[in-house]
Amino acid sequence: MPKPKPAVKPIPRFKSEAEEQEFWATNDTSDYFDWSRARSVVFPNLKRSTTAISMRLPETLLTDLRRLANEQDVPYQSLMKVYLAERVSIERTRRRRKSKA
Repeated sequence: MPKPKPAVKPIPRFKSEAEEQEFWATNDTSDYFDWSRARSVVFPNLKRSTTAISMRLPETLLTDLRRLANEQDVPYQSLMKVYLAERVSIERTRRRRKSKA
């Protein structure tokens, strides 16, 4: 006889998106959702969340980026996005601290 599955826990209310992200990063969704009842969904009119840009870089910088990406076994454009996102985060944090002082 199969074991009955425990009831799903209620999802808490979050004060911010950051609090919600932290919660889901540290909790198992199977405790909060009955995935056996999940349905596949298609979003045919979903718009792209990225925008193509053109950027001129010195050849040496591009070569270095490609080497780093190759060492990490990732596409160089993906690595560039990670580096840009990290730097933007650092700058935003720095400016927030500066404005509070």
